[in-house]
Amino acid sequence: MLDLTEFKSISPYTDEEAVVALGKLADHPLLSQFSLMFFPDQSPEFLKGIFKSLKSVDQFQELVMSRFVEWVLEQTVTEFTYEGIENIDPEKRFLTLSNHRDIIFDPAIVQLVLFRNNIPLTEIAVGDNLVSSETIEYLLRSNRMIKVVRGISARELYLSSQMLSKYIRVNVTNQRSSIWLAQRQGRTKNGYDTTEQGLLKMLDMSGSDDFQKNFEELNITPMSISYEYEPCDILKARELLISRTQKYVKAEGEDLNSILVGIKQPKGNVHLTICKPLTAEEIAAAAACDKNERYQQIRHAVDVRVIDGYRLWKNNYMAYDMINESTKYADRYEQADVEKFSAYMQHQLSTVEPELDKDELRKIFLEIYANPVVTKELLEKEKATGEICL
Repeated sequence: MLDLTEFKSISPYTDEEAVVALGKLADHPLLSQFSLMFFPDQSPEFLKGIFKSLKSVDQFQELVMSRFVEWVLEQTVTEFTYEGIENIDPEKRFLTLSNHRDIIFDPAIVQLVLFRNNIPLTEIAVGDNLVSSETIEYLLRSNRMIKVVRGISARELYLSSQMLSKYIRVNVTNQRSSIWLAQRQGRTKNGYDTTEQGLLKMLDMSGSDDFQKNFEELNITPMSISYEYEPCDILKARELLISRTQKYVKAEGEDLNSILVGIKQPKGNVHLTICKPLTAEEIAAAAACDKNERYQQIRHAVDVRVIDGYRLWKNNYMAYDMINESTKYADRYEQADVEKFSAYMQHQLSTVEPELDKDELRKIFLEIYANPVVTKELLEKEKATGEICL
């Protein structure tokens, strides 16, 4: 049996630890409200009974979390679709590098798709800034959360990165567990889905072989999730606007609020693309480059898949035409769609502090929706010319 003792501070709960944690959560005063929400045909004590009877993390996923995600889909999503499940070998563990638009729902959607297709679920790398209370820690670490430590000194960050890198590699290469990891630290806020080079360097830290072998054995499988209505769009626009003139400092409880808004906000249509894993040929080509260029080649391979797999909606095309004062994509939507999106945007803009520059806020808001069109255009140009545009 694989010894993971050295990773105890960041690894998800074992079955035994989860049973203890979930048993404590069973007595939480809000649980009866959640029980009536997710299981309306049962008594308020129904969920408490489940929590008390759970024997494993898998049981928790099957009996509680899958129902929760299905409920969010029913309540906030018009239609959910996915493609590319054939790109996952159920017998082989992988590292997914995913674009990141919503704190909780991005990895939750991936887990649901895997669950529906009888594929082992992934562990999920989550920033420890989200662990704001003991209750949340019980819940997240019982949900296969890998704790990513943030807000520490450079030396501590280096050691923490080493540990995270080693943990990911040990799990994937020993076929113990697949891992979900966002392609960048934090959510994409400006609509551009790009992979951080530092993340790739972190993954390489634990490799004991050459560059090519180190990346091949991780079985990197990019994923791309797209929302018709961007989760927390106005909150992202507000943060970007304020960040232009001063260092943005999150208010107490802001991350938790973003989680709740992301869960409750109507999302329209949602699509997940499971992309083809990086090939040995792509990794070999990267390995033949100079050191920094190597990581850029891997980054580019991931970004191309994520952008190619991203599904554009009417909102994206409308925002692009609005911000560019054009009719380039006018054949993709009707006037009624423009009126609906404009009304939605005005409502969102009205929810922030009145002293913020509304013209600039509107521009940033539109860019969040328009930029995925821009990256699609760059990708098409790249395919046509052979020049790297992304």
